[in-house]
Amino acid sequence: MGAAHYWRDLWRYRELFLFLAWRDILVRYKQTAIGIAWSVIRPLLTMLVFTVVFGKLAKLPSNGIPYPVMVYTALLPWQFFANALSEGSNSLVDNANLLTKVYFPRMIVPASSILVNLVDFAISCVILAGIMIWYGFTPDGHAILFPLFFLLALLASFGVSLWFCALNVRYRDFRYVVPFLVQFGLFVSPVGFSSAIVPEQWRVLYYLNPMVGVIDGFRWALLGPAFKINGAGLFVSALLVFAVLIGGIVFFRRMERSFADLV
Repeated sequence: MGAAHYWRDLWRYRELFLFLAWRDILVRYKQTAIGIAWSVIRPLLTMLVFTVVFGKLAKLPSNGIPYPVMVYTALLPWQFFANALSEGSNSLVDNANLLTKVYFPRMIVPASSILVNLVDFAISCVILAGIMIWYGFTPDGHAILFPLFFLLALLASFGVSLWFCALNVRYRDFRYVVPFLVQFGLFVSPVGFSSAIVPEQWRVLYYLNPMVGVIDGFRWALLGPAFKINGAGLFVSALLVFAVLIGGIVFFRRMERSFADLV
């Protein structure tokens, strides 16, 4: 199938995309005791743990910003990325019955799983606003660039999800690899600490993690000049995000024909 025809089909099947996203939103909180409150409890508990461990015990600097505000600002993009990757990597396998019955562009499946996590992200944004009000902190003019860094987080989530959901169809071992990568990534990304504490000799390796630029961008946009953004590091992170996204699309399309036989 030609590329142009494929992208037209993605638009034609937009209603299926919305249906899958809505179904997943309903399923996520079905038969749970506290429902959507999980979207509030998880980031708040993570913020509390990081504040105690890194802020109180390790006494890492927060650049004059209240530690909970600094941590929660980083949790916004990180939890969006982690949840999207965890759910997106299993999306094709979880929808195996659908893949074997009807034709539609398979890219719709991981894309719909990304959309589901926008709900949790929106809830987290409201919580962050409440935390900022509690600490008497108000974003400055940098906040106008917040959507650009969110777009970068969205593209990073989608790109990595395309790689892992395609690999997970062929090699089911990847369902065990993803949780490890998410847990490992949480501690090597600047969620519980500021990028300023990373030694200069490690900076090049550090910025090979594309989420570093995304998280630093969120902090700079929402917390202002207290968190200076590294232009070269942001460029490297953005370049890696686009490389992963384009590579993920190409790899996914190459594997797509075999999905129905493998699931």
